[in-house]
Amino acid sequence: MLVLIRGAGDLASGIALRLFRSGMQVVMTDLPQPTAIRRTVSFSQAIVYGETRVEDVTARLATVETVPATLEAGEIPVLADPACRCREILKPDALVDAILAKRNLGTTIQDAPVVVGVGPGFTAGEDCHAVVETMRGHYLGRIIRQGSAIPNTNIPGLIGGYAGERVLRAPADGIFRQKLDIGARVQAGEVAGYVEEEPMVCTIGGILRGILPDGTPVRKGMKSGDVDPRCEPDHCYCASDKALAVGGGVLEAILQLTGVLRHER
Repeated sequence: MLVLIRGAGDLASGIALRLFRSGMQVVMTDLPQPTAIRRTVSFSQAIVYGETRVEDVTARLATVETVPATLEAGEIPVLADPACRCREILKPDALVDAILAKRNLGTTIQDAPVVVGVGPGFTAGEDCHAVVETMRGHYLGRIIRQGSAIPNTNIPGLIGGYAGERVLRAPADGIFRQKLDIGARVQAGEVAGYVEEEPMVCTIGGILRGILPDGTPVRKGMKSGDVDPRCEPDHCYCASDKALAVGGGVLEAILQLTGVLRHER
């Protein structure tokens, strides 16, 4: 089974891990200049470096022409194709929109025999066959066959007793300048980066779990970093509980909708 995933950030990468380890062939697309925060666990970095590795899985920068060889090598092809035009040539068995834009950026229910939308912005039965919930809490990872996910609240999920405080946002419009690296221990008040000489300041202490790369264009208020108050360095280098939970929901949805998963009565 060939599954095409729109987006290759940390949550999309958790989905890819679940599908790949279940024996599916996975192809991913992202921006030519990816904006993933948790870069150490994002397959989008294959676009930047030519190849990357998340946990025990390797991804490689590819074109439509090199996708078959990359799949044959047991790797995940990642294409710089934000419009996902490659779907017309690859003709996947399933398409997963995991861009997490909080709105639909062009995915339709006709894009593949099975189309799964991840998070808010999709309506099952209209622009996709199923939606998977991304809101932390009781419904995380559940499949929605009619209707939509919980609307975006703009409040990050609670981790280690903190929610919005753990997210670092660009202090101004301009070019982001990274000061600290992922995995660094930080204290409240410490500067993690700059935008046009304006400091981006940590509001809590912990481990810098994610940060935009140096030179990224940003707008004021754009998410640009993530502090994990649990202070576990290993968390910076493996998929999160949320990403794997959502990945499990996507896997279940694909198996159900393709008829692979059937219940005997």
